[in-house]
Amino acid sequence: MLNTDTQFRKRALLASLGAFALALIIWNIPQLNFLLYPIRLFVTFVHESGHGLAAIASGGALNGFQVFANGTGVASTSGGNLVLILPAGYIGAAIFGALLFYLANSLPYPRTISVMLGVILAVITLLYTLGAPVALVVGGVSSALLILLGWRGGRGLNLIVLNFLGLMTALHAVLDLIYLVGASDSRLGEVRNDAAAFSAALAPLIPAAVWAALWALLAIAALALAVYYSVLRRLWRA
Repeated sequence: MLNTDTQFRKRALLASLGAFALALIIWNIPQLNFLLYPIRLFVTFVHESGHGLAAIASGGALNGFQVFANGTGVASTSGGNLVLILPAGYIGAAIFGALLFYLANSLPYPRTISVMLGVILAVITLLYTLGAPVALVVGGVSSALLILLGWRGGRGLNLIVLNFLGLMTALHAVLDLIYLVGASDSRLGEVRNDAAAFSAALAPLIPAAVWAALWALLAIAALALAVYYSVLRRLWRA
């Protein structure tokens, strides 16, 4: 028989998958898309943070970033390695979602994870979004809700929210990249995005769609590995 902790985690995972399935249904009903609008803004916040962290990690600096009301965003960086910075938005969001899902289903401290994630988002918000009102609100509200969730919410609720947030963030990154495969064609002057910028600046002989497809495969692999190592392998062994 499954032990109590495994049974609890299985129920929490099923609940979060149910919420995820509901989100997918809403996603495909244009009249209800507004319900997922906060998730879109959160993913953009994570996306732009990914650019900034890659700049810092490669010796550059993040000057700040913005999230716009239409769900797009832009990061201002200086220095650093463009090979790492340009893909880090989409791939970073996918890795963030996959890692969050993995930690929530591997560590027995979902409430602590929520609080720590909230604190990290609060620090990023205070350091890099003070001149960007939408990003400031997104980061401030997200960090406050996560800290409150970890502080006052039950273990099960924290697991469901973290699973749902991880899955939705990773899926958004994957679907955005799949869209780029079609949008990033040879008309680079008409479509501006990270894949097009990467191709134009660093590898003009390779179409932007190829880079977008490669990044999408990496994003899918990150989520698949997180699901396998945190859930499937444990359930099969149990």
